[in-house]
Amino acid sequence: MNRLRQALDPFLLFLIGTVALASILPARGDGARIADAVADAGIVLLFFLHGAKLSREAIWSGARAWKLHLATLGTTFIAFPVMGLIIGRFGLVPAEMRTGLLFLTLLPSTVQSSIAFTAIARGNVAAAVVSASFSNLLGIVLTPLLVALLMQRSGSGSLISLASIEGIVLQLLLPFVLGHLLRPWIGGFVTRHKAMLGRVDRGSILLVVYAAFSAAVVEGLWSNVSGAALLTLAGISVAMLALILLFTLALGRALGLSRADAIVLQFCGSKKSLASGVPIAGVLFPAAAVGPILLPIMIFHQIQLMACALLARHYAARADGKSDSEWNS
Repeated sequence: MNRLRQALDPFLLFLIGTVALASILPARGDGARIADAVADAGIVLLFFLHGAKLSREAIWSGARAWKLHLATLGTTFIAFPVMGLIIGRFGLVPAEMRTGLLFLTLLPSTVQSSIAFTAIARGNVAAAVVSASFSNLLGIVLTPLLVALLMQRSGSGSLISLASIEGIVLQLLLPFVLGHLLRPWIGGFVTRHKAMLGRVDRGSILLVVYAAFSAAVVEGLWSNVSGAALLTLAGISVAMLALILLFTLALGRALGLSRADAIVLQFCGSKKSLASGVPIAGVLFPAAAVGPILLPIMIFHQIQLMACALLARHYAARADGKSDSEWNS
């Protein structure tokens, strides 16, 4: 019980509180327009800070462990989407949630939790930094492209319009590039105020969540989503995570990765980024559709944190005296 309590992410409480606030007091009329504008500004700030945090050395060092990084990216952007397409065919949850599940599988990996769990499990932390960072960098471009390709083929319709492309460039790509280019001048400030800027990151996400769920509530979100659907969604999330953890474990052994690198593949390959998913959804999808689309991401986010926290401690407990040959057996 203590381990489970430690695995819970306090940020989830803020997310739940934000959803509850939007459900009780949704932004309407001029308030909704103001909320959308503030949320858009939050997205710009979020990706500017992401760019400022990513060191150029981390980008260039990625080539040295190309087999590991290709395996991680293949899991994130190929294996996960294939699983999302298959699950979507069963129609277990309402259409909006199926869209959200597929969108979830198209997202990049997390950065902070992937690195943290790799460190706890005594894996290759430097490789985890590169894999997770590179996944997020590619996700700015690959996730929208995969949305355009796979959601159209899955029957969700083409959701990439000229306005969406403009939003991707102006709200995601351009701020990220500017933040990264300004890193030589602001990198020290970002490092010194990491905790404060982390709160800014999460505050930006909460703004987007509030605006998204406000629009969805006004459109009748909770009259269309049942408790049974939410429980089914949680069950699907657990099954998806279990399958991808088994897949990455088997892939690491098949590739002959060392124990330290196989841990990186498991933790970076099994994660999906809430921090990237919320703003990208806000740019790509109509305002009223964002709320139900975000539900799978929010549920999967907490499940992955709890499961991977327990798994990381399990690996740490087994780490002493365990050789690579024992790991791959």
